[in-house]
Amino acid sequence: MRVLVVEDHEELAATVAAGLRREGMAVDLALDGPTALERAEVNGYDVVVLDRDLPGLHGDQVCRRLATGGSRARVLMLTASGTVADRVAGLGLGADDYLSKPFAFAELVARIRALARRAQPALPPVLVRGELRLDPARRTASRAGCQLPLSPKEFAVLELLMAAQGGVLSAEELLERAWDEAADPFSQTVKVTMSRLRRKLGEPPLIETVERAGYRL
Repeated sequence: MRVLVVEDHEELAATVAAGLRREGMAVDLALDGPTALERAEVNGYDVVVLDRDLPGLHGDQVCRRLATGGSRARVLMLTASGTVADRVAGLGLGADDYLSKPFAFAELVARIRALARRAQPALPPVLVRGELRLDPARRTASRAGCQLPLSPKEFAVLELLMAAQGGVLSAEELLERAWDEAADPFSQTVKVTMSRLRRKLGEPPLIETVERAGYRL
């Protein structure tokens, strides 16, 4: 899951981003409205966590442009005001959900995951393919009943491969969905992560390399 956090309070933005990364998400940051729109135009986000009071361009305008500009990202709007009128106004601008500050981090994570599920074709809450079983909510994966000690990135890659239901995912697609914009597109990041994941999945091999195309289960 790839998330854009738009928050002008740098310390809060960094704290939220660090927490979401610990949850296995790929997170980019924007500290103002114009930067948020630039990021959203370049990257395919599943969810945008959008503070309403932003410098440069108000969060309401950012939300409206995302909604009318064809972005597939779901918008979770944050605000210090939690009145009914504010919630109605935010949802009327195209936001998909609304969360008042201060908020519990666990609730933020739950809302982001719920929005991400709505942004993608419907999938079962637990992904199962042969001996593999992956539970995104509990962050657990197993093969033939044995738990797999996966890193957050390995878990994210396996989740994408299982969600593809046998389809081929290119290295570029995996890099786009499982890493943030700090990842070097010319590095061996995907290849190295895939090698580690294959080793942890054990024998017989489950991940196939499709020449000049990518990877599939």
